[in-house]
Amino acid sequence: MQTKYIVICGSVLSGLGKGIATSSVARLLDGYKVVPIKCDGYLNIDPGTMNPIEHGEVFVLDDGGEVDMDFGHYERFLGINCKFEWNLTSGKILKRVIDNERKGDYLGKTVQMIPHVTDEIKSMFKKIAEKEKSDIVIIELGGTIGDIEMMLFYEAARQLRMDIGSKNMIFINLSFVPEPEKVGEQKTKPTQQGVQRLLEAGIQPDIIIGRSKNKLTNKSKEKIALFCNINKEEVISNPNLDTVYELPIIFKKEGLDKLIRSKLRLKESKNMKKWVELVNNIKNPNKEISIAICGKYMGLKDSYVSITEALVHSGAHLNTKVNLRWVETTDIEDKKTTLEKELYGINGIIVPVGFGSRGAEGKIACIEYARKNNIPFLGICYGLQMAVVEFARNVCGIKDASSIEINPKTKNPVVCILPEQQRIKNKGGTMRLGSYKADIKKGTKIYGLYKSHEAFERHRHRYEVNPKFHKVLEDNGLVISGTSQNGKLVEFIEIPEHKYFLATQSHPELKSRLENTSPLFYGFVKACLK
Repeated sequence: MQTKYIVICGSVLSGLGKGIATSSVARLLDGYKVVPIKCDGYLNIDPGTMNPIEHGEVFVLDDGGEVDMDFGHYERFLGINCKFEWNLTSGKILKRVIDNERKGDYLGKTVQMIPHVTDEIKSMFKKIAEKEKSDIVIIELGGTIGDIEMMLFYEAARQLRMDIGSKNMIFINLSFVPEPEKVGEQKTKPTQQGVQRLLEAGIQPDIIIGRSKNKLTNKSKEKIALFCNINKEEVISNPNLDTVYELPIIFKKEGLDKLIRSKLRLKESKNMKKWVELVNNIKNPNKEISIAICGKYMGLKDSYVSITEALVHSGAHLNTKVNLRWVETTDIEDKKTTLEKELYGINGIIVPVGFGSRGAEGKIACIEYARKNNIPFLGICYGLQMAVVEFARNVCGIKDASSIEINPKTKNPVVCILPEQQRIKNKGGTMRLGSYKADIKKGTKIYGLYKSHEAFERHRHRYEVNPKFHKVLEDNGLVISGTSQNGKLVEFIEIPEHKYFLATQSHPELKSRLENTSPLFYGFVKACLK
């Protein structure tokens, strides 16, 4: 069959959850090979050099690509492994055009935004579809209509539909429908104006999804349909929900899957029985626990979205609600609060990813509290490194043990920079990135969780546990339960006598799915229940 395209764009304002909506639409298309593409207007080649507070979590793929966090949603909803080339940024596209110009590929022509940049964008859409042999390509256009940096992507999408025909491509617009408290009714005017901007760009949406506090009323649907040139059944509700994983179910009830299949001439979808069961567990759990996430990017919870979602997945499989308590470790470090106050009544502690020295001592204090009080602990990447520093100081008796990332002058660098990283000057795409194999030691808790002598997890780091200290750590009771294939790099650690004290240099949260949860997070939530 000819590849079909679905373009999802936004209007009125950003931050409405286009990534969730895109993932939910894709989830409805069971039986087809769906490939998601995300278009971002920023000039960065990728988001890898951005502060998490600036842009949210950087999501890392198996192939080492650092991409927009919406790829995490795609993978979690679709159960697929995405690729770096599926994330198109203005920086990536413009670099390709300039490189082509330098090679003389444009045969002396004056290189312009149109047609050369738009042609390059269309070419990438088609190349990805052809290379992946995809049945359906679903394209998410970042930002909103009217954003200057996104207009070339909108124009390329408009031209693509002209090239392949409306039977093979549809536009879905996600729009905000506010409901002012004092007015007490939904307002459709912003959506009407947003669609007007789309029409000015030559795009008539085939379907409009109204993002609102409550389900769209009949009156709202009728007004949107009348003033936006579509039928009432082509206006779909996207209300606030208890869990984002309920959205495909809501879309199906609204008839969105039938609409898409009718417009693109696709066959019927399969049922979502297992998905529905897990969503019901999330909405109606029979158990409850509280987890402290101790980090330094608390100003934007999206910095840790994959970790929070991995906890939701494990909670769904264990019919457990996971309550989160966000602990800012710089406040502990600066004595603005106490461990006892912040960690009172919690069932487990996670120390997640981080960079730099700020908040590090606060994280070490949280890890010591978990170790001494036999509270389940899970360390992720930087969390493993801080766990090693804490153990070296307080169990091995190496009082000045540290990471050179925290103290470059330390005489006992139990955590040091990778040798291959020492001469690197450019920051983007130069860390240890992507999926790596770890050899797991039999008889360990890690082995029991993975039920295998090997594990493949994703990485994003520059620092490692110093091999010079492996022996002293193990002699004092820290088990190095997983290493790189050459045995030099520590991948997993644990304390056997502890209820659950595990840490990994990898990012297992990146591969957790609702229907296939991460072994480490599942084991952690299960331990917290005890």
